[in-house]
Amino acid sequence: MELMLKKTVALVGMMGSGKTTIGSAVAKALSVPFLDSDAEIEMASNLTIAEIFERSGERFFRQKETQVITRLLGNERGILSTGGGVFLNPVNRRIISEKGVALWLRADLDLLWSRVRHKDTRPLLRTGDPFSTLAELCESRNPVYELAELHVDTYKDYTIQDTAGQVLKTLMSRPDVLERRP
Repeated sequence: MELMLKKTVALVGMMGSGKTTIGSAVAKALSVPFLDSDAEIEMASNLTIAEIFERSGERFFRQKETQVITRLLGNERGILSTGGGVFLNPVNRRIISEKGVALWLRADLDLLWSRVRHKDTRPLLRTGDPFSTLAELCESRNPVYELAELHVDTYKDYTIQDTAGQVLKTLMSRPDVLERRP
C-alpha cells in the first residue's frame, strides 16, 4: 500500500511548535518534498529572517512570505512548513485553503518556551521579557490558528515520530488530502 498526497499540507502554528522538524519527518514518510517558507525567503534574499526584520522591517518580510507561499503552493505537492505569522494574514489563509490544507501543530506555552528560549534567531522574541512576549503572541495567534482545517497536538514527551504519526493519522482522515493506493 502506498500513500498518495493529493494536496500540499501547510503546517501552521507558533514558533517552536515543530513545523520544520515534524514537517521533515512527515515528508520523508510520504516520500514527498519538504518545503520551508522561511528557508526559501532566506535563500532568495541571502539574509537571515532576523536580518530581514532588522533591515527592512516586519511588513516587508510579511510581503515576501505571501509571495513565497503562493509560489510554493502552486508548484508541487509536499509538506510546507510556514513561519509563525503566515496564517495570520487572511490572504495567506485563502491561498492555503485554495491550493492546499492548513494543519495546526498546537503546543502549550511551556513546551514552546522550552524549545525557543535558548535561540536568538527569533526576531519577535528580542524583547526585555521574551517569555511574556511569547505568551502574548500565543494568546493573540491561537484563535487564528484555530481556523486551520486540521489540528494536531504536540507534547513534550512525544518523539518526533510520535507527532509525525499523529499528523499522518490526521491526514488519513481526509481522503481529499491523503489516500491509500493499492
